[in-house]
Amino acid sequence: MPRMFKYLPVLFLLMVSGCAVFQPANTDKSDSAERYWQEMDPFPVFDDQGEKIAFPFLGGFNAPRPQFVDIDGDGDTDLFVQENTDDLKFFEYTGEERGFPLAWKSNKFQNLDIGEWYRFVDLDQDGDFDLLTEQPYSYIRYYKNKGTPKRPNFDLAADSLRDVNGTPIFSDRQNIPNVVDIDNNGKLDLFIGRLDGTLTRYESVGRDENEIPRFKLVTERFEDIEIVKQFGSLHGANTMAFMDIDGDGDQDIFWGDFFEPSLLLLRNEGTPEEPDFKGEPRTFPQNDPVQTSGYNAPELTDWAGDGDADLFLGVLGGAYNANRTLGENFYFYEQQPGGEFTLQTKTFLNSIDVGNESIVTAGDLTGNGLTDLLVANKIDPGDRNSSIVYIFENRGTKNSPEYHQNGSLDLPDDYHYAPAMADLNGDGLQDLMLGKWRGELSYYQQMDDGFELIDDTLLELPRGSNATPELADLDGDGDMDLLVGQSGGGVAYFRNEGDAGRPDFQLVENAFPSVETQHRSVPALHDADGDGDLDLFLGSKVEGILFYRNIGDPQNPAFKKEASPFSFRVTQFSSPHFVDVDGDGSVEFLSGNKEGGVIFYSR
Repeated sequence: MPRMFKYLPVLFLLMVSGCAVFQPANTDKSDSAERYWQEMDPFPVFDDQGEKIAFPFLGGFNAPRPQFVDIDGDGDTDLFVQENTDDLKFFEYTGEERGFPLAWKSNKFQNLDIGEWYRFVDLDQDGDFDLLTEQPYSYIRYYKNKGTPKRPNFDLAADSLRDVNGTPIFSDRQNIPNVVDIDNNGKLDLFIGRLDGTLTRYESVGRDENEIPRFKLVTERFEDIEIVKQFGSLHGANTMAFMDIDGDGDQDIFWGDFFEPSLLLLRNEGTPEEPDFKGEPRTFPQNDPVQTSGYNAPELTDWAGDGDADLFLGVLGGAYNANRTLGENFYFYEQQPGGEFTLQTKTFLNSIDVGNESIVTAGDLTGNGLTDLLVANKIDPGDRNSSIVYIFENRGTKNSPEYHQNGSLDLPDDYHYAPAMADLNGDGLQDLMLGKWRGELSYYQQMDDGFELIDDTLLELPRGSNATPELADLDGDGDMDLLVGQSGGGVAYFRNEGDAGRPDFQLVENAFPSVETQHRSVPALHDADGDGDLDLFLGSKVEGILFYRNIGDPQNPAFKKEASPFSFRVTQFSSPHFVDVDGDGSVEFLSGNKEGGVIFYSR
C-alpha cells in the first residue's frame, strides 16, 4: 500500500510565477550622464523598527526560490534566488559588507534563460557546478559548465535531458526537481515530484555521443511515497531538498507542497546504500513547525558556520491565503546546538516590500523641503480590507537622503491606491491626488498636520478602472495638468482650466489615442531629450516601460511611440516615476512592480 500523508483536495494550480518582462539594463557607471545604472542601496533606508534595510531597492519578492552554492569556488556559499520566469538573481558572499555578508551582483545571472525553475548540480561529475533549468514547457534544459570551479561559464548543452531511449524527460514546470546520489553508488539520481504526490526516480547511466548525461527510469513511485491531504486525493505543485538532517549517513527528504502549510520531513530509515522511507512524513522543524500559506521551497546550508545545517524557505504561496505571505516569504531558521531550529527572520533578503503591485511616488510630505517617498500596494497582505500607502520619511538632507518607514497615510478603506503629489492650490505645500481601483480620484490638500480630504471623488475615468495619476504642467500655463492611466491600457488627459491656486480639471476627449498598452497603464512624465517639453514613459502589466516622445511643444503636447532612450529592467505591473531624489540636478528613476518592491536607477 502506498504511504499517504493526508491533505486537502484541490484541482490544481496556478503557475509558480508570472512571466517576467525584462529590458536590458545599463549598469556601467562610467557611461555618460544620459545613462542610468541600477542600485540596491544608494542611500540608507530603515524599516519601521529602525533597522537598516540591506537591499531597499531589490524589488521585493512574492515567490522566492533560493539555492546556496559556492559558485566561485572560494570556500563560501553564494546565493541565487529566482522570483520570475527566466530571472536569476545572484548574490556573492563577500563577508561582513555594510552589516550583511551578501552583495547583489546581477538580476539575470550570466544572462541565462531558466524558465520556471533552476538547480545547480555537478551533473557530469567533473568537479564544477552545472545548471538544470526548465525547458518550456515542462522539460529539463541542461547548461554545462565549460569554465572552472572558480570561473564558471555556462553553455547550453541540451534543450532537454533524455532517457536511455532518447525520449525527453518530462517534469511538470510548476514543480522543482532535484538531484542526489540516493543509494551511494556514485551515480546521480534525478528526482521529479509529480502533481499526484508521487516521486519519480531516474538514475544516471553515463553520457551519449555528445557527452550529455543520460538517465534511465528506475521507478515512477519511489518508495511508494504519496503526499495527499486529509479529505481527498488530489494534489498540488511541490519542491524538494535532500539532506542528512539526522547525521546517520543517508539522505533524508524535505518536501514542500502547494497544499501543505508546513514543510514535510521524510526520514530515511535505511542505510546510505539501501534507502528506506517507510515512516510517515512529519512536519518540520519538529520543535516549531513551519506554518505559511503553503508551497514552501526548502534549502539547507550551514549559514551560521557552526557545522550544522540551517534551514531557508522560499514561500511560493499555496492554498492557505497566499496573499498573507506576499511581503514576508523568505524564512531563515537557524539550527541550535541541541538540534532545534529557531526562526530568525521571515525576510532574509530585506527590502522595501509592501506586498504586491506597488506604486511609488515622491514629494515633500512635511513642508521641510526634503523629498519623501510614498509606496502603495494593491492590498494589505495582513488584512485584505484595503490598500495601504506607506510613508518613507526623509530624515537626512536634501543631498544626502536617509529614509525611515514612518507608518502610512490615514485613508479610508479602498483598493489599488495610486498616489501622485504636486502643489495644486499654490500654498507652497504639495497636495495629494489619489487614484483608486474603481477609476475615481480623490483630492487631499496638505495642511500643517497632514492631509485633509477636499473631494473624495474629484474626478472619474470616463471608462475603465485602476486610476493611476501623474501631475505635471503639460500645456505650459503654470498649473498642474493630469494624466491618468487605467486598467484598459489607455491614458486620459485632464487639462487644468483653473489656475495655480484653484485646480479645475477638464477631460480632453481622445487626447492621445495612440498612447496605450495592453493592460494597466501607469504614466510618468520626464523631459528625456532635454528639448524643454515632457516626454511620456508608460508602465504596463506585461510590456515593460513604453516610451512616447513629445513631438509637440511645451504648450501643445503630442506623443509618438519610439524606442526608449533609457534601458530599465522591470517586471510585471511596472509603475515608473522620475524624481531628483538627492538634489544633485540629475533625475533618478524609480518603479514599483508586481512583487511589491521598488527598483532604483541612478543617473
